[in-house]
Amino acid sequence: MTDKIDTHRRNAMIGVAAGAAGMMTLPVAAQGARESDAEQQKPLTGKIAIVTGGSRGIGRRIAERLAQEGCRVVLVYLSNTAAANEAVAAISQQGGVARAEKADVADEKAIAAVFQRTQQDFGGIDFVVNAAGILPVSSISEVSLAEADRVFQTNLWGTLVVDQQAARTVRAGGSIINISSAITRQLVPGYGAYAASKAGVEALTVVLARELGGQDITVNAVAPGPTDTQMLNQTLESSGNAEQMRQALISAIPLGRIGRTDDIASIVLALIGPNRWVHGQVIHTNGGIA
Repeated sequence: MTDKIDTHRRNAMIGVAAGAAGMMTLPVAAQGARESDAEQQKPLTGKIAIVTGGSRGIGRRIAERLAQEGCRVVLVYLSNTAAANEAVAAISQQGGVARAEKADVADEKAIAAVFQRTQQDFGGIDFVVNAAGILPVSSISEVSLAEADRVFQTNLWGTLVVDQQAARTVRAGGSIINISSAITRQLVPGYGAYAASKAGVEALTVVLARELGGQDITVNAVAPGPTDTQMLNQTLESSGNAEQMRQALISAIPLGRIGRTDDIASIVLALIGPNRWVHGQVIHTNGGIA
């Protein structure tokens, strides 16, 4: 009996050893397959996105998150080539695919060329996110009309230009997302031109959603509250007392903190992902401030 038990133990040990030996060789052959499977499991693998304002702030984080989900991303930027290249490099280091395109969103020909190159090089366009925008602060009585025109050219006209190309090119199953602002509800003094431009963005969003009905393309706007970006920091610094203004802002937000770019990017991904029943809406993402 003892001999039989010893034999069973010996055979079991041999089996374990053989299994361990097999495990030593498996990762070398199977690791690539597992990585390939993981890549295929990314929900946006094979999808193509254009993100304006993609070199910094909210736009950059949206581009990064899209790439993390398997999307190939084209970042459109106005002038800061170094920031755009840094954003592309960061995405590439995480295993994503991205490239930068320099273009003014208000320039119809430049934007049309970006869309054309994207279609030619990647085979199509699935998602377009309009995150380009500028935020000067000035009362209506004091604002330079040239400055106000620049706000409308970038924020409103630029959205119209990009949305027009998106409406012509985005494939069925795709999405168009415009970035608005909580300012359309807050209507804070000093933000007249900005608020008016973003109100126009929201109107464009709803109209385009209705025009594209039946084409399986969702159109929505996301309206962030105060979000920790370079744009916000510059606005606070222009007040002359940045830290005091920051604390006052935090106190005014029911959730007790300034928003993060990830807060906004998460909503965008939800809208272009499983939430295909959300259409023609303005999603306020602001910690309860408006």
